[in-house]
Amino acid sequence: MDFSVLALRSALASGSLTSEALVRESLERIGRLNPIVNAFSQVYDMEALEEARACDRERAQGRLRGPLHGIPMGVKDLFFVADKLCQRGSAAYKDFAPKATAPIVQRMIDAGSIMIGKTTTTEMGWSGSGCSEFYGPTRNPWNPERTSGGSSSGSGAALAARMVPFTLGSDGGGSVRIPAAFCGVFAMKGSLGRVPAWPWSATEMLSHAGPMSLSAKDSAVLFNVVKGPDPRDHQALPDDGADYTVPQSLGSLRIGFAPSLFGFSVAPEIDRVVRQAVATLSATLGVDIHMVAPDWQDPIRIFETLWVAGRGVAYGAQTDLSAFGSGFRGLVEASAHYNLADYLSAAKARAEFAGSVHALFEDIDLLLLPTVPVEPFAADREAPAGFTSPSAVLAWTGWTPFTYPFNLSGSPAASLPCGLTANGLPVGLQVVGQRHADALVMAFCQQAEDHIFQNKIPPLVVAGDKAGWGTPSNPTAEKSSCNSTGEHS
Repeated sequence: MDFSVLALRSALASGSLTSEALVRESLERIGRLNPIVNAFSQVYDMEALEEARACDRERAQGRLRGPLHGIPMGVKDLFFVADKLCQRGSAAYKDFAPKATAPIVQRMIDAGSIMIGKTTTTEMGWSGSGCSEFYGPTRNPWNPERTSGGSSSGSGAALAARMVPFTLGSDGGGSVRIPAAFCGVFAMKGSLGRVPAWPWSATEMLSHAGPMSLSAKDSAVLFNVVKGPDPRDHQALPDDGADYTVPQSLGSLRIGFAPSLFGFSVAPEIDRVVRQAVATLSATLGVDIHMVAPDWQDPIRIFETLWVAGRGVAYGAQTDLSAFGSGFRGLVEASAHYNLADYLSAAKARAEFAGSVHALFEDIDLLLLPTVPVEPFAADREAPAGFTSPSAVLAWTGWTPFTYPFNLSGSPAASLPCGLTANGLPVGLQVVGQRHADALVMAFCQQAEDHIFQNKIPPLVVAGDKAGWGTPSNPTAEKSSCNSTGEHS
């Protein structure tokens, strides 16, 4: 079964597929593959089947809830859903159930989607790996010994494993783009405020919400549903009025390609695959792609101060941090080393860095670069073995230098699958646009994906064989622990 949103919409509309059959297929795949990859933390099987039957009855009566009528989704376990557990990957919130639903979730439900369960995340979304002391590690369907990336860990893995047609994720420093790159799926972080984010986050100036899917074409449909303001998010942008599914001409685009940023060493296989993809796009799309070398300084200290100090504001007043995992607890404890002057200085520096990013787009329309400069590494680590990070607190920022800069600038940035390494692991091509040029980024990605990678399926899914990959990981199993250096303990 083709698990893309567009294919499923067509099958449901033609009557060749029912919502109940689709949800049963999702549940079967979750039951078979979740013990291997640990993508879902909660599954609402009976409720989802009841909703599917209701969708089938309504369709038979000629009534559709919206463009996603009867299509299941997974929701990252940071998003509030009324009266459902929102554990946030933390023992501190293991029994927390909010009384309201986040705008992005409600819009998908109103469009007819069926929430089939919650997907795993790193604790409070703090890290870029898939390692969780609460859920256990989330594993990569391309090789379950490797990480899925994070913090939308389960959302990326569930998609790659074809458990659901789409998922919801959040991105404060790369958290939809990193798992998209590692798992070979598509995700775009829209411009800051394009999709409303609620409830309030201590890093609201960095935080984005959005869908993840198997293709840019699917995500175009999903963004049409979720974009637009909500009064609960004071940063939310007005709807840009664009239909992201409508093709745009690319012929006159000025596109820059940066093989790296900040002098960072890109793994040879990542570099090879990305360069090959860029060459293919230049030839097949008929666009001018030229090398660029932005003279930006790595904004790691800016990001670290906002990320760490913000967590201190939100959680530092708690006298007992013992319920939090070691990584997140270390982050909160480190926040004590920052003062108001540090925070305001970082906010000022962030504005200056964002200005330098915006200035680049005076000369180009799109920037292409690797999403992540390393291959997926061991599932129980925060960073590749032997890897050192310039941040003593945030080990993951040392191997994600190409994602967090565009959270600081608020730019739209997508990760597009562009090929496989010699190890058979996916590589992401990052496509970045001028702030508010979300429709252009999406249009480019939709045309580009026809020529690179083309939605390959992990061998694990093809084989349907979990033998040899160890015992299931779940919230009640023995937990794996990752410290701030990435060492497994």
